[in-house]
Amino acid sequence: MELYVRLQELLKERNMTQKELAEATGLRPTTISELCNNVRSTINREHLVKVAETLGISDIKELIELRK
Repeated sequence: MELYVRLQELLKERNMTQKELAEATGLRPTTISELCNNVRSTINREHLVKVAETLGISDIKELIELRK
């Protein structure tokens, strides 16, 4: 199984760019890009919280999922 971050899909649904999210969260654009492309080997919990808060997500399952 793998952990999949649904950030790219969520940004599309909200008509938001990676750059806009980076500015709103204070995270580096590179960090947002790596999360969107699922290339990070570790995910910082604080980053997930900032992203979830910014996107108005209250259920973490909207942001991450386990895939086979």
